[in-house]
Amino acid sequence: MAAHALTACQWVLLGASVGASLYALLAAVAMPFFASRRRVASSPAQGASRNSHPVYSFKHVGVSVLKPLCGAEPRLYENLRTFCEQRHGYFQLVLGVSSPDDPAIAVVRRLQAAYPLHDIELAIDTRVHGSNLKVSNLINMAERARHDVIVIADSDIAVEDHYLDSVAAPLADPRVGVVTCLYVAQGVGGFWPRVGALFINEWFAPSVRVAHAAGSRSFGFGATLALRRATLKRIGGFEALKNCLADDYWLAEHVRALGLQTVLSRVIVATDVIEPTFSALWQRETRWLRTIRSVNPLGFAFLFITFPTPWLLTGAWLTASLASTSHAVHVGAALTCATSTTIGLAARLLLHWRSARHGRTFWRDLPLVPLRDALLALQWLAGAFGSHVVWRGARVPVETSTSRAARGGAMNVMDVAEASDGR
Repeated sequence: MAAHALTACQWVLLGASVGASLYALLAAVAMPFFASRRRVASSPAQGASRNSHPVYSFKHVGVSVLKPLCGAEPRLYENLRTFCEQRHGYFQLVLGVSSPDDPAIAVVRRLQAAYPLHDIELAIDTRVHGSNLKVSNLINMAERARHDVIVIADSDIAVEDHYLDSVAAPLADPRVGVVTCLYVAQGVGGFWPRVGALFINEWFAPSVRVAHAAGSRSFGFGATLALRRATLKRIGGFEALKNCLADDYWLAEHVRALGLQTVLSRVIVATDVIEPTFSALWQRETRWLRTIRSVNPLGFAFLFITFPTPWLLTGAWLTASLASTSHAVHVGAALTCATSTTIGLAARLLLHWRSARHGRTFWRDLPLVPLRDALLALQWLAGAFGSHVVWRGARVPVETSTSRAARGGAMNVMDVAEASDGR
């Protein structure tokens, strides 16, 4: 090899830096501005047309909303209230806990008192089914669901008043099996919740947008999963998920296995990030990444390209290193690297701008962007190891979902960050 040729290591770093910059550009372009993300579809027809399905109406079909609860989260009452103020005329709210001592019970009693005319049912059931305690709770709650459409939504989700109309509408099409929603995060309480919100708004959500734009439909998010009761029965009910780590993803995957479609609703719901300390946030986010690894190990291995800041720094260093020589090959590679690094930096700033609620938020959180990306890279390394995750104080084995993924077939690499929403 000629002395002026690039080494294998330089080629690898150059390729990875260029790839990371291109991904950052795709992510920035795929994301709408924060203001547009907060707009919920004003009619079911809008929600369906965005996904190229005919217009249907499910306004007069009953909906049972299942919300598994565990503990009194900081904004639990406010979030639950949004589900009580729906325009949909015929819905039931089932709120479930697995312990008679759960602090969430008092919040539910307060909600029932505030909305005495609403169909709000509290399910207190200590029976345990399988290793996934959230699914165990859902199995107990499902016995109380009375309507033909089932909507599962996590406890920390807030919605607007046409949410049920919009997410139920596509289910009137018999080709649609499940409807799911992306979400926007807000930090509640201080510094580390703000860092955690950036994980969702500037890494997770953009990865889903990019994959969806590329044609992927291999996703399902605990923020919202809406399906017909008959479809849930066909996949074996929640019992089919009782030992799954990524239960939201696998519910949708089981429905897709029936030949039915997944619709990503245009409805964007809101979620809270409440982890007050670095250790709590680290545990939650490494759990998300191990969950992704459990669903698609190969795709997990390629997530390194989605963390821009480390690669921007690598690109800048590589540019300086290559430009220090006068060889034409090195100069050309330096120019390529400098161009891609500049594009990547502009794209990362654009993504942060489009995710910011307003100008003040943009400038306040701008110094957190390098920290956020570097932390993601470290969590990715940590997520590559470990056989269990901790969820709500319970240890859940990673291998269960790994074996299920092996039986369920491969996904596209771009689908990997969609495999779990990490709730």
